[in-house]
Amino acid sequence: MSQSDNENKKEELSKKETPETTEITQPQEASTTESATEEKKVEESFSEEVENPDATNELEEAMVAESTFVQDTENNKKANAEDTNDDDDHEDAIIEEHKKGVDDSLAEDSEDESATERHTIPKKDYHSMSKEQLTDELERLLKNEKIQAIKEHVIEIRTEFNAKFDEEFEEKKEDFLADGGNIIDFHYSTPLKNRFNSLYFDYREKRNKYYQQLKQDLNANLNKRLEIIEELKGLLDVEENINTTYNHFKEIQDKWRTAGPIPRDKYNNVWNTYHHHVENFYDFLHLNREFRDMDFKHNLDQKLKVIDRAEELAQEQDINRAFRELQMLHKMWKEELGPVAKDYREEIWERFSNATKVIHDRRQDYFENLDKEFEKNWEKKQQIIEKIREIADQDFSSHNKWQQKIKEIEALREEFFKAGKVPRSKNEETWADFKETVRRFNRKKNAFYKNLKKQQYDNLEKKKELIQIAEDNKDSDDFKTITPLMKKIQSDWKKIGHVPRKDSDKVWKQFKAACNYYFDRLHENRSEENKEEMEAFGKKKDLLDKVRSFEHSGNKEEDLKTIKSFIAEWKSLGRVPFNKRFIEGKFNKALDQLFKKLDVNRTKAEMLKYENKIQALNDADDDNKIRNEHFFLSKKIEETQAEIRQLENNLQFFSNVDDDNPLVKEVHKNIDDHKAQLKVWREKLKKVKSLY
Repeated sequence: MSQSDNENKKEELSKKETPETTEITQPQEASTTESATEEKKVEESFSEEVENPDATNELEEAMVAESTFVQDTENNKKANAEDTNDDDDHEDAIIEEHKKGVDDSLAEDSEDESATERHTIPKKDYHSMSKEQLTDELERLLKNEKIQAIKEHVIEIRTEFNAKFDEEFEEKKEDFLADGGNIIDFHYSTPLKNRFNSLYFDYREKRNKYYQQLKQDLNANLNKRLEIIEELKGLLDVEENINTTYNHFKEIQDKWRTAGPIPRDKYNNVWNTYHHHVENFYDFLHLNREFRDMDFKHNLDQKLKVIDRAEELAQEQDINRAFRELQMLHKMWKEELGPVAKDYREEIWERFSNATKVIHDRRQDYFENLDKEFEKNWEKKQQIIEKIREIADQDFSSHNKWQQKIKEIEALREEFFKAGKVPRSKNEETWADFKETVRRFNRKKNAFYKNLKKQQYDNLEKKKELIQIAEDNKDSDDFKTITPLMKKIQSDWKKIGHVPRKDSDKVWKQFKAACNYYFDRLHENRSEENKEEMEAFGKKKDLLDKVRSFEHSGNKEEDLKTIKSFIAEWKSLGRVPFNKRFIEGKFNKALDQLFKKLDVNRTKAEMLKYENKIQALNDADDDNKIRNEHFFLSKKIEETQAEIRQLENNLQFFSNVDDDNPLVKEVHKNIDDHKAQLKVWREKLKKVKSLY
């Protein structure tokens, strides 16, 4: 081509409008329209899966322009007369038309060089974690990860922490109101909540500083890229050897690739402007096919490597990782690699699109399966809510039962949080149902314990009354009267029931101290009495030996007089210790032997021995013991009379039998014995009545 042709070509290229002033258009051949339409469907479907995190702070939104970014829909360029130029523009038109979804992610990543790091930080199941675990996880992220890479993690952690704390807050508020508190006086916080707020404040401070610096860096990089574009535009006006111009172009491309990220709202326009002038240079480079073919070959080799990697990603088990790397491959295809020869364009784009579609379809299946899993989680949570509702609808009348149900509710709450995520459309409703059923249970629980507290305060007043009685009588010396009283109030104390926990130890110590003081004095007094009783036991033991060794003189009157003196002496010795009272029985047996030898009337002998018991009852001065003896004797009299009547009735069966009959004689003997015993019982009852 002549020098004049070169000059004409430069002039024509320099007259092309740039996207800085006019909308950029790209030519498209009619023969490729059908292929481009089909590829567009693949890419538009692919683009639906690109997600952008929502902004959470107005300052951050202003800094990184998260609210929106420009996505100009490019029209097709008018057809150009030159075939090779048409093919270049056609390939780029296909890429640009079918990359809208990927462009969203590329524009976002254009100002965030840590995008890859953000995606590689694993997300834990924050929903199932406790408030303590969520706080620890936030602290770990702040210490170990870059501040710009943890935004999504922090948002989820904060959402879950606040949800759990709000539930606890509402429960405490209901408890406060149930206890009669005024809502305007209610305030609730915890050390854990303060710690979490402090960590989140540190996160916001670090994040804001990062984005302030990022804004400056992005604008600096933007200016650098605009300068590169101006340098690229100037290549068409430089009078120099084509080899030198081509090398200069490669240097510009290298500088472009390393220029750094720019604001996302400027990304598309700046890239389109750059790409427009790259196209102009390739049109100019068409004048020298040697350099063009060499560049086409290099670009083909690089794009084939991209395709091979995209096809490998179709086998990647981690579909999210595969999708993220695919985004990087699309970025390389778009930003770093130029066009290839016409013969390969359709083929390599079709391969790249097919690999993209495979990953997209797998990702679609992954999210569909994830939705099914979320649906199962929702069903599980509905069952848990229903179990809580069944418990909340019941009424329980005892503290133990309520404590049991509180543990059951707590276990169901833990199970609810561990059940996993639910579909987003059902999340709010599910959470609202869960909170309402738990609150219904808490309201009933609070009502029960509010009433229980009232009962406990009533019990407290009753126990204070018993304390007053104990303290009023602890110094009394009237042990016979006060001891039964002290035992009674101890028994009453056990029957009263619980008092408020904060008062329980205090009132018990007061009551116990008063009772112990009295019974310690009682035991001291009894120790003195026991000393006298042991002396009485020793004397009675000696007297028992004397009775056992007594020999009858043969004079019944004198012997009976001696036996009566033994009985009188025995009574005068007084009481013996409780555990030594067996000696009374031994003394009575010894007397029985003496009376038997003297052939003394049975009634008279019994009454002589009974004098000992009468004396003991009188000495005890215990009305209860006297009443018990009176009841015992009265019952024995009734039983003996009934036996006599029964025996006399039995004699009627022997009306025709001789009185000498052994059976008849036996019945008569039993009747006589019972009558003799009845006489004794009556005499004893008469003695007991004399004690009243």
